[in-house]
Amino acid sequence: TGFVGMALSYGLSLNMSFVFSIQNQCNLANQIISVERVNQYMDIQSEAAEVVEENRPSPDWPQDGNVELRDLKIRYRKDAPLVLHGITCRFEAGNKIGIVGRTGSGKTTLIGALFRLVEPADGKIIIDSVDISTIGLHDLRSRLGIIPQDPTLFQGTVRYNLDPLGQFSDQQIWEVLDKCQLLEAVQEKDQGLDSHVVEDGSNWSMGQRQLFCLGRALLRRCRILVLDEATASIDNATDAVLQKTIRTEFKYCTVITVAHRIPTVMDCDMVLAMSDGRIVEYDKPTKLMETEGSLFRKLVNEYWSYTSNGNI
Repeated sequence: TGFVGMALSYGLSLNMSFVFSIQNQCNLANQIISVERVNQYMDIQSEAAEVVEENRPSPDWPQDGNVELRDLKIRYRKDAPLVLHGITCRFEAGNKIGIVGRTGSGKTTLIGALFRLVEPADGKIIIDSVDISTIGLHDLRSRLGIIPQDPTLFQGTVRYNLDPLGQFSDQQIWEVLDKCQLLEAVQEKDQGLDSHVVEDGSNWSMGQRQLFCLGRALLRRCRILVLDEATASIDNATDAVLQKTIRTEFKYCTVITVAHRIPTVMDCDMVLAMSDGRIVEYDKPTKLMETEGSLFRKLVNEYWSYTSNGNI
């Protein structure tokens, strides 16, 4: 028995040594990767200036919310092929625009260009008579609202996640929480607006995180709101709350929706259908549904066929 015990103990010791050795190797590999990442980031070209002092838009820009794309061409690298091939269209102020297309059609790239996450290879984006490439990134991005596909929360408090710059009163924040149906969830927390939010907001549900992003947009009251497949990862009930709030609270704003669930854009004023980085059609959804061979009509039929088979 003693021999067996010694053998087991020796084997366990060897196994533990092996585990610690592997763990140390993994930690070393992670640290080396971190150094590689820092080295890569040092060579990345910086974004454009945050503020261009000689060309700052007026404090109330954009007043209307007109968006015009003029022969917009986008590529991700100088030697790469074009991702957007000369997009030309106009989003009228106050209209609700739905952008649809299959995976890889250029929908998200178009939104990225609106926020200047990627600069045009050619062409322009004009918002209320201002060429957005001529102003600073802060002046541009701070005037546009977005509810992203992956809701992002930061480590801190509820208040910080809704109003990171401290621009709004507690009363305004509570009013917004009520509108996006988060009032009770926050009131139930002992610390209210000072309740803790962990990194990535994992102590809140996915639906609640998406509604927090809606709350940010409500606080800022931007004339242009972008929904980048904002309903792709939430349940139908939360989607209904989000859509209802947008219809009422952003009634007079320009709302640009990249659609994941096709029914989301059925009540839009206009639908932009894209394929391979080009505009295939741009018209009212009812008219496109009546048009034989319409891409939008095909996408709608495919969606309902997919859902009827119980895949969603």
